Amino acid sequence: MGEVEPGPTGPLEPPEPPEVSAGSRRPGGIRVLKRNMKRSGSRHCLHRRSRFSSRERDWLKEDVKRGCVYLYGAETAAATAAATSSSLELHLVLCTVDTAASEICAGEGKESLYLQLHGDLVRRLDPTERPLQMVYEYLSSLGFEDPVRIQEEATNPDLSCMIRFYGEKPCHMDHLDRILLSGIYNVRKGKTQLHKWAERLVVLCGTCLIVSSVKDCQTGKMHILPLVGGKVEELKRRQHSLAFSSAGAQAPTYHVSFESLAECQRWHRQASKVVSQRISTVDLSCYSLEEVPEHLFYSQDITYLNLRHNFMQLERPGGLDCLYRFSQLKGLNLSHNKLGLFPILLCEISTLTELNLSCNGLLELPGQIGNLLNLQTLCLDGNFLTTLPEELGNLPHLSTLGLSFNNFSQIPEACMKLSMLDKLAMAGNQLEVLNLGVLNVMKHIKHVDLRLNSLKRTVVDNMEGNKHVIHMDLRDNQLTDLDLSSLGSLQQLHCERNQLRDLTLSGFTLRALCANSNRLTTVNVYPVPSLLTSLELSRNQLEYIPDWVCESKKIEVLDMSYNLLTEIPIRILSSLSLRKLMVGHNQLQSLPVLLEHIPLEVLDLQHNLLSRLPDTLFSKALNLRYLNASANSLESLPSACTGEESLSMLQLLYLTNNQLTDQCIPVLVGHPHLRILHLANNQLQTFPASKLNKLEHLEELNLSSNKLKTIPTTIANCKQLHTLVAHSNNISIFPEILHLPQIQFVDLSCNDLTEILIPEALPPTLQDLDLTGNINLVLEHKTLDIFSHITTLKIDQKPLPTADSANASTFWSHGLAEMAGQRNKLCVSSLAVDNFTDGVEAVYGMFDGDRNEELPRLLQCTMADVLLEEVQQSPVDTIFMTNTFLVSHRKLGMAGQKLGSSALLCYVRHDAAESTSGFTLTVANVGTCQAVLCRNGQPLPLSRVFSLEQCPEELQRVKEQKAIITEDNKVNGVTCCTRMLGCTYLYPWILPKPHIYSLPLTVQDELLILGNKALWERLSFPEAVAAVRHVHDPLGAAKKLCTLAQSYGCQDNVGAMVIYLNVGEDSCTCEANGLTLPGPGGFASATTVRDAPKPTTPSSSSGIASEFSSEMSTSEVSSEVGSTASDEHNSTGLDASLLPRPERRCSLHPMPTSGIFQRQPSCATFSSNQSDNGLDSDDDQPVEGVITNGSKVEVEVDIHCCKGKGLEASPPAPEEASLPLGPEEDSGGLFFRFRRQNSVNCGTLFPLSRELQKSPSTSCLYGKKLSNGSIVPLEDSLNLIEVATEAPKKKTGYFCAPTQLEPEDQLIVPHDLEEEVKEQLKSPQDTRGVAEPCEEAQGDRPEEFDTAL
Repeated sequence: MGEVEPGPTGPLEPPEPPEVSAGSRRPGGIRVLKRNMKRSGSRHCLHRRSRFSSRERDWLKEDVKRGCVYLYGAETAAATAAATSSSLELHLVLCTVDTAASEICAGEGKESLYLQLHGDLVRRLDPTERPLQMVYEYLSSLGFEDPVRIQEEATNPDLSCMIRFYGEKPCHMDHLDRILLSGIYNVRKGKTQLHKWAERLVVLCGTCLIVSSVKDCQTGKMHILPLVGGKVEELKRRQHSLAFSSAGAQAPTYHVSFESLAECQRWHRQASKVVSQRISTVDLSCYSLEEVPEHLFYSQDITYLNLRHNFMQLERPGGLDCLYRFSQLKGLNLSHNKLGLFPILLCEISTLTELNLSCNGLLELPGQIGNLLNLQTLCLDGNFLTTLPEELGNLPHLSTLGLSFNNFSQIPEACMKLSMLDKLAMAGNQLEVLNLGVLNVMKHIKHVDLRLNSLKRTVVDNMEGNKHVIHMDLRDNQLTDLDLSSLGSLQQLHCERNQLRDLTLSGFTLRALCANSNRLTTVNVYPVPSLLTSLELSRNQLEYIPDWVCESKKIEVLDMSYNLLTEIPIRILSSLSLRKLMVGHNQLQSLPVLLEHIPLEVLDLQHNLLSRLPDTLFSKALNLRYLNASANSLESLPSACTGEESLSMLQLLYLTNNQLTDQCIPVLVGHPHLRILHLANNQLQTFPASKLNKLEHLEELNLSSNKLKTIPTTIANCKQLHTLVAHSNNISIFPEILHLPQIQFVDLSCNDLTEILIPEALPPTLQDLDLTGNINLVLEHKTLDIFSHITTLKIDQKPLPTADSANASTFWSHGLAEMAGQRNKLCVSSLAVDNFTDGVEAVYGMFDGDRNEELPRLLQCTMADVLLEEVQQSPVDTIFMTNTFLVSHRKLGMAGQKLGSSALLCYVRHDAAESTSGFTLTVANVGTCQAVLCRNGQPLPLSRVFSLEQCPEELQRVKEQKAIITEDNKVNGVTCCTRMLGCTYLYPWILPKPHIYSLPLTVQDELLILGNKALWERLSFPEAVAAVRHVHDPLGAAKKLCTLAQSYGCQDNVGAMVIYLNVGEDSCTCEANGLTLPGPGGFASATTVRDAPKPTTPSSSSGIASEFSSEMSTSEVSSEVGSTASDEHNSTGLDASLLPRPERRCSLHPMPTSGIFQRQPSCATFSSNQSDNGLDSDDDQPVEGVITNGSKVEVEVDIHCCKGKGLEASPPAPEEASLPLGPEEDSGGLFFRFRRQNSVNCGTLFPLSRELQKSPSTSCLYGKKLSNGSIVPLEDSLNLIEVATEAPKKKTGYFCAPTQLEPEDQLIVPHDLEEEVKEQLKSPQDTRGVAEPCEEAQGDRPEEFDTAL
């Protein structure tokens, strides 16, 4: 830790570290710790090389209002470039939330502090602002609630990527070059040699080159050379020299000689931008400027000045009050400057024609704005205005006025006086009533934008018609009825996402109507709109197509999808103008027969009840290029032609999810121009080779989820094929597709492939090959070497016969599918951890970056680790899930400043307090990724979509924070999401705080589906659940969902994850639920549980798989494996019916600990000299709770607690019998069985017998004794003890039991059981019995299965 230098007197008096002497302290209380922070990597992330001392941490813990602020020094480009190799000094200031910036500056000897948010602009702090309070408020606004956690997060240096303080204003060389270039160089005026070179001060600023008349002269006479439209050239005769010329024949020329090539290039690059302009424009946006450079005022030809996204001040030498000095200024952009007040001196710039003051927090406008008589455009969006001054109505030329996203409750009266105003832009205000009478008065208004208000009704003062308004936008309001029949000149109306039931319009001039996502039952337009070309009425409650639509003669686009239509009028289908018809998601049972040729090009019929298509569809609709009839009941297809030659122009054909058979294949030959063909999820068994041979133009073929056994070899003739999807079939022979020159994507997963014959060289275009789910596929090393050149190769990882193969849980299994669609890159990533926290828990997640792939991959790699840390800190689901998202948001670092991602995280937690199943599902999400749970066959949504269109609360929050929502419903034109991870530069509009939902899992919970936005846009929750509910393979289920989404029209990245659940009482292995424990003769009976997708054993809590079943209790492990007699102490067998045994409990239902000794998590111990219960084999009856620590061999197992019952003897099963004893065995013994975990036949039980001989080796398996004396056949062996001896010895966890070289009989007895143990040790064992060998019973014993092992 660096030296501590206290500052001047202040409110803070932290304790002085011991290494700092009292003499070195300065008077005061603010303590500054100089830390050396090192940057590493390309992202320049900061990592602390030193930490707080214990004293400092204790001081911070005393009060949550205390904390620290990292204070950075000024960074230049050179320092930033060298930051990776050298350390940067920064100061760590201990302070409180009441410490002002002026106090820190006084202690540091700085003039001011600067604040930088999200790596963007740098703002000077006001002396009264409190830095630590600002950090705490920032963290609180992100979603942190606990003050202690906020204090902890504030001390994290990674927070600097989001909020950072500087002691000096940082300077970047590229920014300085764009603002101003200056230096003393040799200058010569004119092109002749008569003029001599002389050193002069040269400045390039704005649109001019400025040369001083005297060396080092900053004032006085300056030579100004306007460069707009001029020339800048390199001199050939002089090295590193440029010639600057102004526009015009007699324009002067200046030659400037630079000292280096780099400096010459800098000037040439910047001057070239200026001379290329045709209008004198200066762009100084996003430079954190408080004033414009003084040299800029020499550029008197500037007409447009852009100062957007700065911190311009008023009373400074180059501040806003001095902008009137630009005599020719016409356009001025001051948006996003946080002005707060309108600069009154701007009203003196009489030449202004365009003024932008958006997003400045203005509360009112001064009356002097009426002086800007030449003003034509005034943008005041994103402020807090409620009224406008009357003087504004006196501007004669004002034609554009932006008042969106303010606080207006009615249309200002000043707008009524603006005779030149043609557009009323008042989106995002607080209007509740639309007064059409006001619009009648404003006869100059043609365009009205009132979207995103709170309109509930319309009012008409008089019956006078409005013949001026031609365009009206009323989207995202609360209107229930809308009558705009008085707008006789209306040409275009947008009223999407209201609550409309009735809509009445005038059809005289109507050209386009968009009324999607309402509750419309009737739409009245009178007279018939003869000019109507586009009609969109999707997602309503219309039961029929209005008659006036059928009579429209010029309609080209008709969208009636997601309604209640039962028929399509013949007049619609036979329209001579209709080009695009969308009637999907209705209740159509049939289509009218076409009698005449129609010009229809696009026809969408998906999700209806059609059993057949019109016979004349393809012969009459010769222009048809797109047909989607997926999700119907089609059994056949109409013929494409009646003659020998087909005239069909069909290119895209989607027939997924029907009942088509092989008989439809010959019909496809009639469409020779087919490029995309989807026949997934049908009843196809073969695809004739001769038919596929004729589809030469095929580019994409989807045959998944059929019953195909082969792909015809004639597919090699489809030279343009780039995508083949044929998963979930019965294909056993790899198709001949690796010779295709343009093949890119091949999906043959979930088939019966056994081998692949491939050429020596793969096509260079192949990028993605999916072979997962082919359980019999064997790939040679040569094949894998050839496949290694593929960008994405997906194959199954064959499990090794080790303990790791038991890691998968029997309670859930997952399948994942991600498809890029028609985009070049995949921006969706997923997270799947079936064994989380080294126990019976799981984590699943999905991340969608929309247009970026970097953030989803970062979240995929880090979010599970963050969750693990947070779960250990707090058991409350809302706390650890919220903190997981917020910490992941911080860990994105600089990558998360400009990029964002939706995130969905599902955590299956083992909750012993939950009596239903022992598991709790916690789901958290931000953005548009969603999860749905299938409970008893019905979908149960678990997520919330944080978007402007689907979340009114978020929309209201964003509006109150004055974000600009563009017409495509995106925040600042970037994203439609209001909560995401990343995109920190859009704070506070975009937040990372997630929606959290928790519920206990029950036996009715069948599966869990995770999907991104593209999936749920095409699939509803009930349809998705119904589609995969009866699919046995989770991988095939996920593939099916993605295939359906693509066939339904998705062209974007789509991702789906399906998790099959097998939790509940029926998967419990407690004895109370009907499982009989093994006696001396083996298992009497077994209870069958519901079939799990992957019948494997859950991993143990330490993360290393146990060879035992995780549902075996500790007592069972001890008695069945660890109880072996030694050579010195031969004993007779014990009658199992007389052995007191605790009731077996599984990990889902542990025993209550009150009054019962419970063994803590440890390892199952084995010794050749004593049994695991702590007694020699010839000792008395074992006692529950007695444990030995004299083990030599440790085997890791799950520890399951015993139920609190008395020590009762369990009666033996009547059909049980003992194993026959070998010649070396004693007459007594125990018979028991294990389920073999790593064999192919996982249901087989293998017998193990007790061996009383001492084993000389632990490595022999067959015919030899293991270290515990047991004999195990090689082919049936689990090799339990050998695995245990090779297990790593951990310092904590299950491998922490001590070992002794000379084990003795040591009893570890709880204090409350000492008396009971002593009595049982003294009492004789009268109930000891001898088990008789019975080979016949062994041979006749039926095969038995136990769900627990």
